[in-house]
Amino acid sequence: MLQILKRSINKLIITTSAFFVAIFSNNLNADWFALNMTRGSTAVSEEVFELHMLIFWICVVIGVIVFGVMFYSMWRFTKKKNPEPSDFHESTKLEIAWTVVPFLILIFMAIPASQTLIKIYDDEEGDINIHVTGYQWKWQYEYLEDDISFFSNLSTDLDEIYNLVPKGEFYLQEVDEPVVIPAGKRVRFLITANDVIHSWWVPDFAIKQDAIPGFVNTAWTVVDKPGIYRGKCTELCGKNHGFMPVVVKVVEQDEYDSWVNAKKEEAYKLAELTEKDWTAEELSARGEGVYQVNCVACHQVNGQGIPGIFPALAGSDIVMNDKERNIEILMEGVQGAAMNSFDYLSEVELAAVITYTRQAWGNAENGDGEIVLPKDIVDYKKPKI
Repeated sequence: MLQILKRSINKLIITTSAFFVAIFSNNLNADWFALNMTRGSTAVSEEVFELHMLIFWICVVIGVIVFGVMFYSMWRFTKKKNPEPSDFHESTKLEIAWTVVPFLILIFMAIPASQTLIKIYDDEEGDINIHVTGYQWKWQYEYLEDDISFFSNLSTDLDEIYNLVPKGEFYLQEVDEPVVIPAGKRVRFLITANDVIHSWWVPDFAIKQDAIPGFVNTAWTVVDKPGIYRGKCTELCGKNHGFMPVVVKVVEQDEYDSWVNAKKEEAYKLAELTEKDWTAEELSARGEGVYQVNCVACHQVNGQGIPGIFPALAGSDIVMNDKERNIEILMEGVQGAAMNSFDYLSEVELAAVITYTRQAWGNAENGDGEIVLPKDIVDYKKPKI
């Protein structure tokens, strides 16, 4: 036991020494710096980092003093050096000192911390206000001033996830639709969730806010430097928790304006598609992509589901023969089951993915073969008289 204790103490001393050597050396690329908090890319994140370092050094000084006194006392007042034990009682002055001094230290630490927290939780309206909603397992972003809405899904190739090909530089940190914001503008995020608790985290912005169903948390940032900033969901939210990254693209104002106009044009064209006469092949081709993004995690690529957890779509009587129920399930979800409503998808996406499941895996040959048109979804959404 004594040898184990000695080895542990030696390892602690070596590790601590290496840490301080890395801090005080000029080697800014030392691996030890990977253990520290990121400095970030905004004024608030910089202030958070400086606060972190201030508290860190205060704790270091306290630790050195406390352990110094403790080790000195163990060395100085051993039985060998003091065979006759001292006979003394409590010291009122000492007790007052070790109560007042920590209190003053805490006050000293609380003042800058409170000032920083006030800035972090400033709820003033932004130049741009974005409503962020967490879903299993994706993020929805709605730009309130421009009436833009889209989902941001993990875009890492499944072959990388299943170790069939080498992993890329941004493995599990890349999305099909990043959040785009202009540099130098105040952006406020209104963060909530649709199903379970998520957490929206971008370390470079010093933002980490829980996304809670039925509740809206707010955060804000001003980023001066264009670039791509990455984060993730940091609340365990289900089996694909690790597959819902956050990617924010900061651009100059002109590029942002062009992006806004392109998204509005895209939404207009998508709305026009509800009136198009679709073929089964066109809907199935579009629906396969929707299925890969929204359904494959539970129902699998082959439509077989996960036995005992998620039902199979291949060979399902509802999928093959009950178009109305098919639509109802995707629009309303299934109460008491893991199947959530997908009414946030567009009419075209809903019609396409339902048609795809009705056509794939031999379902068309064994069922009624009917397709679902975007107009069918529009009709379902109309108020029932």
